[in-house]
Amino acid sequence: MAKQPKPPMKKPSAANTSAAKSKPPAAKKPVPLVWQAPHFDNESRLRGSGLWPVAGIDEAGRGPLCGPVVAAAVILDPACIPPGLADSKQLTPQQRETAFAAIMADAIAVGIGFSPADEIDRINIRQATHAAMRRALAALAIAPVIVLIDGNDQPAGLTCAAETLVKGDAISVSIAAASIVAKVTRDRLMHRMSAWHPEYGFADHVGYATKQHVEAMAIHGPCVFHRRSFGSLKELI
Repeated sequence: MAKQPKPPMKKPSAANTSAAKSKPPAAKKPVPLVWQAPHFDNESRLRGSGLWPVAGIDEAGRGPLCGPVVAAAVILDPACIPPGLADSKQLTPQQRETAFAAIMADAIAVGIGFSPADEIDRINIRQATHAAMRRALAALAIAPVIVLIDGNDQPAGLTCAAETLVKGDAISVSIAAASIVAKVTRDRLMHRMSAWHPEYGFADHVGYATKQHVEAMAIHGPCVFHRRSFGSLKELI
């Protein structure tokens, strides 16, 4: 009887070969960022250590081409913290106005300081911001024992102890309150300037370097409220 030939060996298919290889680990799904409201934890920590009152300090208006830089200092009442406090940039204009009214009604003390455009040009924006913060601190009806300052740049010459908090307006309700007071105060002032100088449209951009603002400066030149040491303004002088 003739010997039957052996059937040819099957080559492993591509599917089987790939299955034999180790599979790469599945990519991890990104964890969604959860926004958290600022809290009173830092103030409570300092208060528990005997450091009270605690004020929060923040500024508004470092970047615009026009108008003052404004700083605010706020001492909140731990028993009556207004709801909805947050970094002023996260709030709508109406939300800021509502929060501003609540802060002014319920805070233990609020102080506001300014550094105008001519001072900014003379000493630079950083030093002018520090000056505005010192003035806001001095304007408080009650002197704090310590202040919490947004950022990592502590002004010299403060009349009390201080701690800096990076992104403090998103962490501390006292700093958030100060950011709201500074922003609303400055915006209101820029709207008033718009009535004095309607050709620049200050009410629309509150002094920032928008296309509308830059084009208006190219036509009309700078006014007394412009920061002549800033960017594109140097080219117009």
